[in-house]
Amino acid sequence: MSESAKLDVSDYSFEKAVAELESIVARLERGDVALDESIAIYERGEALKKHCETLLSAAENRIEKIRLDRAGKPQGTEPLDGQ
Repeated sequence: MSESAKLDVSDYSFEKAVAELESIVARLERGDVALDESIAIYERGEALKKHCETLLSAAENRIEKIRLDRAGKPQGTEPLDGQ
């Protein structure tokens, strides 16, 4: 398997990517992984992190805020502020 194939997480759901990322963090924090393997799983973790950020950004772009009129009734929607 090529290095890029090992890092390909593009078909992972957000939940699957986060679960694997948490597993990687736990392994690295234990400190019982050989140096070469630590580097490899760190790189995979970086790919997972970027994938999660991409998925979160896409989700934020899809969310809309409901506008209310003065009486508090829904009047329409507008993009949600990224803040």
